[in-house]
This record gives sequence, C-alpha cells and structure tokens, in this order.
Amino acid sequence: MVYSALDIANKIICKSASEDCGELVSNLKLQKLLYYMQGFHLAYFDAPLFSEDIEAWFYGPVVPVVYNKYKRYGNRGIGKNGETPILLSDEQEDIFCDVMNVYGNYSAIGLMNLTHKESPWATTTIGNGNVISHEKMKRFFKTRLKK
Repeated sequence: MVYSALDIANKIICKSASEDCGELVSNLKLQKLLYYMQGFHLAYFDAPLFSEDIEAWFYGPVVPVVYNKYKRYGNRGIGKNGETPILLSDEQEDIFCDVMNVYGNYSAIGLMNLTHKESPWATTTIGNGNVISHEKMKRFFKTRLKK
C-alpha cells in the first residue's frame, strides 16, 4: 500500500514527540527522515512508501507538500497535532522503526550533511521541481541494506 507523505510525516512527528525519543523534529529534519523512509522502503519492497515526489533542494531532499505544511515552524520543533498516526504493515513498521532508531539520532544539519554525500541527491540537479528518481534512490539504498 502507498500512503501519503503527510501521513508518514505525521507518524514521524508523533514518534519524535513521544517520551522515548529525544527532541521534537524540525521541518528540515522531517524532510531528511522522509527521504530515508522512502529510500529504504524502495530498496526493501521495490515500491514507494508514499506517492509524492522528493525534490533535490539546496539543503537536501524535500517533499514540497510536507515542507509547505510545516514551514511556519521555521527551525523549531513540530509537536503532535492530535492526529492518530497511521499503522503500517508489520514489515513496514520494522523499517520505519529502524530508520527512526538510526537516523532519528542525527541533528537536522547532520542529516543534511549525510544526504549531500549520497548519490541520489548529489547526482540530481538542485532546484525546486527537480525530482530525485525512485530508481536512483532504490539503487543507492539497496547498497545500504544489511545482507
């Protein structure tokens, strides 16, 4: 099943706002976590987690519809909005938790620096409307899966 990026973003926000996670996630960090969620999902399932494109912006990968919804927060943390997070399949939940456990520990700037060193963003022309292809992401993230 393919979800909306806003639903996945809400799930990330809820997870980061829970007691067992550190700080609230900023919009910049949220964008990078969405990129990692999508990349690992493409690599593992050969299908996207969410339907919206990820674009290569100056500060790294961005899902414009999610960026626009949360841009009013600037660099501040985004708190829960009262929406119940969606439930994924057991395998998808495992990937989601793995990504949060590894990449959720990075700062927004740390994640930005990581994405800038990775081929999907680095080989896509930077600018609004320039989509990072699923094929690039899948190929790259397959090299990051544990064998």
